[in-house]
Amino acid sequence: MKNIKTIVTLCVGFWAVTACDSEDLNLKNPNDYSVPTYYQNTAELLAGTNAIYATIQSNQMYAREFWFLHDLRGDDNKSGGGQLELPRAALLTGTNNADNAVATAVWKGSYTAILRANTVIERGAETPDISDADRKTLIGEAKFARGWMFFELGSLWGGVPLATKVATDFNEGFPKATQEAVLNQAITDLSEAAEALPVASNTTIKGRFSKGAALAMLGRVYMYTGQYGLAKDAFDAIVDSQEYKLIDQYDENFQEENEFNDESILEIGYANVGGFDWGGTGNGTNEQAVRTQEYSHIGWRNLIPSNALLNDFERVSKGDAKNDPRFAMSFYKTGDMFNNGTEVVPAAQGETTTFEGETTEISWRKYSLMYKENPGGFKTGGINMRVIRYAEVLLNLAECELEAGDPARAITLMNQVRSRASVNMPGYPTTAYPVGSEQQIMNAIMHEKRVELSSEQIRNRDILRWRKEGKFTAEPLANFEQKLLVLPIPQSEIDNNPALTQADQNPGY
Repeated sequence: MKNIKTIVTLCVGFWAVTACDSEDLNLKNPNDYSVPTYYQNTAELLAGTNAIYATIQSNQMYAREFWFLHDLRGDDNKSGGGQLELPRAALLTGTNNADNAVATAVWKGSYTAILRANTVIERGAETPDISDADRKTLIGEAKFARGWMFFELGSLWGGVPLATKVATDFNEGFPKATQEAVLNQAITDLSEAAEALPVASNTTIKGRFSKGAALAMLGRVYMYTGQYGLAKDAFDAIVDSQEYKLIDQYDENFQEENEFNDESILEIGYANVGGFDWGGTGNGTNEQAVRTQEYSHIGWRNLIPSNALLNDFERVSKGDAKNDPRFAMSFYKTGDMFNNGTEVVPAAQGETTTFEGETTEISWRKYSLMYKENPGGFKTGGINMRVIRYAEVLLNLAECELEAGDPARAITLMNQVRSRASVNMPGYPTTAYPVGSEQQIMNAIMHEKRVELSSEQIRNRDILRWRKEGKFTAEPLANFEQKLLVLPIPQSEIDNNPALTQADQNPGY
C-alpha cells in the first residue's frame, strides 16, 4: 500500500509539468495478491485451504492453548506446582474472567480458522481453473473446519457471533447468536463436509480432513445436543466403513513413529523441524508443539494427573483383577524406566502425589518424548496431536446404544476397546463395574472413556454433557458454580465487535 500511495502522489505532482496518461497509471502492485483476484486455480484454492490447517496447528490452538483450555476445565489434571501461570491457574480454579489469555487465544484461533474457511467456501465457488472434484473436496475441508470451530465455540462459550461469511467492512460485525443456532450451524457444516469429503484411504495427503473425521465430529455434536439416534447413525457409518481399527499397542497412539495409524481418525501434524513459535497464529512456519515440555516429568510439569483420575484406573491394590496397563502407558512416576528402558525416571520439580500409600511424583507420559530420549531441561517436539481416535468412536457408540435400548451391544463395544492386545483387561462385568442395570452400564462407560481417553480433550465436554443430562451421582468439579457452564466472551471481542455490547456477556462475568 505504501508503494501505491507513492505512485499516486508522484503522478499528481507531475501533472503541472506534463500529462499523465491514465492507461500508463497502474494502481495495482503486481507483487501483491488480493482475495477477489487470488483464487483462480486449484493451487491457489489449496493454499487457502492449507492456511486453515496452519491456524489449527498454531500456538493459539493445537500446538498449545487448545489442550490447555480443555484440560484446565476438566478433572483429569491438577497443577504441577507454583510455576503454573496465573491465567492457567484461574481456569483450573474457576476464577477466570473475560480477559483470560488462554481462553482468548483459543477464541481468536477459532475465529481465524472460521475466517479462512469462509474465504475458501466463498471464493472456491467461483474459482475458474479447477476440477469439480477438487472444488468439492477443498470446500468440504473448509466446511469441516468451520463446523468443528463452531462446535468448539458453541460448547465452550454458548452463544457466540455466527460468522458464516467474510466481513466486507471493518465496521461490520456479527451479533451474538444462540447456542442452539451455533450448534445447528456446526451440524449443517459437518453434514455437508461428510458428503463432500473422501474416505481416509482416498485422501491424497495423510492428515487431510476426511469423511470419517466429519462423521466422528458430527457424532460428537449430536451427542452434545442430546440427539443420540443421529449420533449413532454417524458412528455406525464409521464402523461400517472398515476404514479404521484399534491398534494393538495402546501407547503407540501418542508416539512420533506411529502417526496416522489405523486408529487415527483426525490428528494435527507436527514435525521435528525449526523451533516452537510462542507467538504463532498460523502465519509463520512453526512445525512443533510444546506438549512434551509443558506436561513431561522431565520438563515443566505445569499440569499433572489428578488423584481422581489416577484412582479411576483399575488396580490390584483396590481389589481389581489386574492393574490396567493403560496406567503405566499414560503416566511416569519416579523410579520408572524411560529412554527406551535405559534410564530411571528421576525426582521431578513441583507437586508430589500420594498414590497407593506412596508419596511420589507422577507425570504425563502421553505425548512425552521421554519414551525414546532424555529431553533434558527444555524440549519441544514433533509428536502429532490426536484429535479423534477410533477408540473414542466405539465408546461414544456404546453410549448411543445404551440410549437406544441395546445394552448388550454397549457392553460389547466397551469390551472391544478393553481387549486390545496391549491392554487385555477383563471384559465387563467386573467386580468394580457390574453391568446389571442401565446406571451400572453408564458408570462403566464413564470409567472406560476416562481411562482410555485421559487428557485427550474429551473429558471436559463429557462433564458438561453428563451434568446437563443428570448422569453424575456426584459433581466431579470441586469448584463448580453455574456460571462455569460457559466461558466468558473475551472482553477484546466485546470491545472490537460493533455488533456486541457488554449486555451480551455471559451471566456471572
